[in-house]
Amino acid sequence: MTGTKFSGIASIGDIPAHWKTYRIKSLLSLRSEKNSGDRDLLSVYLDRGVISYNDSDGMQVHKPSADLSNYQNVHTGDFVLNNQQAWRGSVGVSKYDGIISPAYFVFSLSDKCDPDYMNFLLRDGSMVQQYETASRGVGTIQRNLYALWFYESLVALPPLAEQRRIADFLDTKCSEIDSLTADIQAQIDTLEQYKRSIITETVTRGLNPDAEMKDSGVFYMAPMNASWRLTKIGYICTKLSRSFVSDDTALICSNKGKVQVRSDDLTGIMVSDDNAMQGIHAGDIAIHGMDTWHGAIALSEFDGKITRVVHVCDSTEDKRFIVYYMQHLAFQGVYKLISNGVRGNTSDFRSWDKVRDIWIAIPKTRQEQKAICDYLDRKCNDIEEIISTKKQQLAVLEEYKKSLIFEYVTGKKEVI
Repeated sequence: MTGTKFSGIASIGDIPAHWKTYRIKSLLSLRSEKNSGDRDLLSVYLDRGVISYNDSDGMQVHKPSADLSNYQNVHTGDFVLNNQQAWRGSVGVSKYDGIISPAYFVFSLSDKCDPDYMNFLLRDGSMVQQYETASRGVGTIQRNLYALWFYESLVALPPLAEQRRIADFLDTKCSEIDSLTADIQAQIDTLEQYKRSIITETVTRGLNPDAEMKDSGVFYMAPMNASWRLTKIGYICTKLSRSFVSDDTALICSNKGKVQVRSDDLTGIMVSDDNAMQGIHAGDIAIHGMDTWHGAIALSEFDGKITRVVHVCDSTEDKRFIVYYMQHLAFQGVYKLISNGVRGNTSDFRSWDKVRDIWIAIPKTRQEQKAICDYLDRKCNDIEEIISTKKQQLAVLEEYKKSLIFEYVTGKKEVI
């Protein structure tokens, strides 16, 4: 590298002396082409950029309109920007021809830009900081990007040939990182499935692998231990109505099967009005009325307040067994089978009458319940510790990938 100069961009600092700094408006041309028909629907993800909607998980907050005639064309190499989510990094350069919501900005790139390089640069944190500066809004999720401010954003570019070298280098390195990431994620998925299978086997059969089994007579239940009793949640659980004060810790019942302290980044998408809250104590059972199907059933470790959509319950049985058994029903897809939700492919158990009508097979003695729960606690904790270690590995790889991209698209390192 033959010397540096200040880029004019605070988040980047110095750049190689032969690089040039541009206003982003000089590199983009707003494209406004109405859907020409027979094109794939596209989506923009925070961590993936522009992808085919068919490759998404379908869990976007805003679903596509039934009428796509007003959607706009996207060409391969176009820069696509989510107006309300750009400040979080929901942007990307498309590798596909397709269509996208008219609420998005679609730009063609100047011939000074290599599309693959720009896909790395425009999604890098140094650029996302500028989108955030150019955005305003109420709340913490949706912030509108102001075009006039955005157009004044600065972009530092190397010559076109160097852009292509950097893009090719980053493609290779990022593919290697992505391969490692996918392998570790597959290991995590296997461990999660293993934990589920242990829970299911143990809460239906018990600790004796040779235990006699019988048909429960309930169409959605697996065979049950012949020595256990069949009952309903309403016969062994009591729904509580606890008071709280405004300063109590706000909690959520997550689909990880845990009651957790609500983090600041969930403000704005979670209910926070105290009129919609109730008290919950450590040791209470929490059953989420809308996310039951997703395994949002837990034993709280905290005192605090939680949305009234969650059923807060007590029981004279071992509450851990009830939680494990109800999670097992979620794993088996029972809740979606017996109750359709207000959202597609979900369930709706906001009514306590529906929850109390759920069947459960349970050991007759507290001693056997405790032995089963102690065993499951140990096994699940061991598995979760391994999963936690692997998630830390994923976090390290993610940070390494981000830092690698930053170093090369800001000229801190040079491709030789």
